[in-house]
Amino acid sequence: MTATVRQLALSEIPVIGIGGLGRGGAGTTAVIAEAIRRASEQVGFFYVKDHGIPPALRERALSQARTFFALPDAAKREVQVNRRHRGYIPIGDARMYGKGHPDLKESFKWGLELPASDPEVMAGRPLMGPNQWPATPPGLRGALYDWFTAVMACGDRILGAIAVSLGLEESFFAASYRKPLSRGGIIHYPAQGPQSPADQFGVAPHTDYGCLTLLWQDDTGGLQVKGRGGDWIAATPIDDSFVINIGDLLARWSNERFVSTPHRVVNASGRDRYSMVVFHDPHGDTLVDPRDMALPEGMAPLHPPVRVSDYIAGRFAEAFTYKS
Repeated sequence: MTATVRQLALSEIPVIGIGGLGRGGAGTTAVIAEAIRRASEQVGFFYVKDHGIPPALRERALSQARTFFALPDAAKREVQVNRRHRGYIPIGDARMYGKGHPDLKESFKWGLELPASDPEVMAGRPLMGPNQWPATPPGLRGALYDWFTAVMACGDRILGAIAVSLGLEESFFAASYRKPLSRGGIIHYPAQGPQSPADQFGVAPHTDYGCLTLLWQDDTGGLQVKGRGGDWIAATPIDDSFVINIGDLLARWSNERFVSTPHRVVNASGRDRYSMVVFHDPHGDTLVDPRDMALPEGMAPLHPPVRVSDYIAGRFAEAFTYKS
């Protein structure tokens, strides 16, 4: 990779402490919400600290993830990803739309655990249903799902602050998240050699599909965010933080007041990189309609309403070799 990447300036991707959300009263929430609003409008990315998720929960999940990715390829493929977007995705099976090379990564995906007998699952609702967990390592399921649950709860608190920042009730998003289409993922990026093509990425430049992404990254580095001037900014790892970014659906819902910013991963570190992510998205039947967001006077909606499951499933079909 020969492109110049600027090092992070915290004024460009701010760090926001969210420990006061739900604990410090309306005034504290309003201050945090204002910081989130500015970051969401100007950058589309921010870090959160003081999120309340115990490091031990993260380390347990990370340990199990490393063990899983070290398994032989045949063992991982026993839970190869299915049409519900649950399971193992080998290197080569994810290619961002229009890009020349598949992403240089492998991943394991899961979502909200729902039994096959759930009425919505029986009705064939997209991206809903039971997960498929590998038998080895035996602790993977519990470790990942405990972490997933904690991160979704953190996401709910951030969404409450986002609602306040837009002049809405703090509970605005709650009804839409009764059975969220939230998805968790563990991701392993092998090191990219110095002779890698300039257009080979761990993840090619893209925007996220849904509402809110919460990412934990190890200390390897490699996440890069596209700046307003078109240059790439290194989103440097910060200890015990999450990188939060706005997805396409929340940008639409906010009538483009919030920005969904392109980003990519280039693992030029010479060692393996691991990350864990939660895409925190509403129930699939939710209609994302900018008119719900108390548009400022004189501002017309820039997008028609779109159903969450239709939008996300359509984007999956562009990015993966299997059909969602």
